Amino acid sequence: MIKPVLQDDAFLADVEAATKSQPDTLHVWWLGQSGYLVAYNGTRLLLDPYLSDSLTEKYAATDKPHTRMTERVVAPERLTGITAVTSSHNHTDHLDAQTLLPLFASNPSTRLVVPAENLPFATNRLGESAPVVGLAIGTSTTVGDIRLTAVPAAHEELLPCYAGFIVQLGPWTLYHSGDTIPYDGMEALLRPYKVDIAFLPINGRLPERRVSGNLWGDEAARLAKAIGAKCAIPGHYELFAFNTESPERFIQTSEAIGQPYTVLRAGERESFAAP
Repeated sequence: MIKPVLQDDAFLADVEAATKSQPDTLHVWWLGQSGYLVAYNGTRLLLDPYLSDSLTEKYAATDKPHTRMTERVVAPERLTGITAVTSSHNHTDHLDAQTLLPLFASNPSTRLVVPAENLPFATNRLGESAPVVGLAIGTSTTVGDIRLTAVPAAHEELLPCYAGFIVQLGPWTLYHSGDTIPYDGMEALLRPYKVDIAFLPINGRLPERRVSGNLWGDEAARLAKAIGAKCAIPGHYELFAFNTESPERFIQTSEAIGQPYTVLRAGERESFAAP
């Protein structure tokens, strides 16, 4: 089992220290899978967090066990000061009740932003009182100091239940693709946003995994380059043994084409000076 770089008390101490000592710096922590904690100037955003063992428990006695590769970074109820949370689609590693309900309890003013198509599903899973906001593809909303725009994603198919999010926070523009493969017009759609940091999956698509597909590492690097991202950060690997991929292809391609990148380990932080 992989141990996070920072975990539990050490992780929370790093969050507090970084945000207090460098409030005008953008701080990013990888939580595993497609989950990230982003902090800037007193605002904290969670992107697609999965911080439970719900899938491991659900599939333990089946022919597709979700065996964990990496220990959990932190219990969700211990995360505080969260302004907003995203869920790019309805798969449990992106919309997990065992993660989100404790988060809501610890952060009563937070809002969960989901694709508008997924609003009924999300409220059914999380409860009618859950603080869920539906956002149609191509539209934007503001939560606190965060402006979120839903953009298309193709989790094998280009459907409105799959989204990526453009995040504008202070001087920063971030792109969290959600789960997606390349689709026609993707680069032209994203290029005008002038993305500073792109969070992209790299675990690819293989029929024997029996899961919907994502970008391969080389595709993620090329997409980041094509849209002009100043930094690309890979995700969606090293959580479940049946559904992972080495970041080597992403690293090799990024270096070959001159795409700046950062590869994080679970619980690790990267800090970015103002763009």
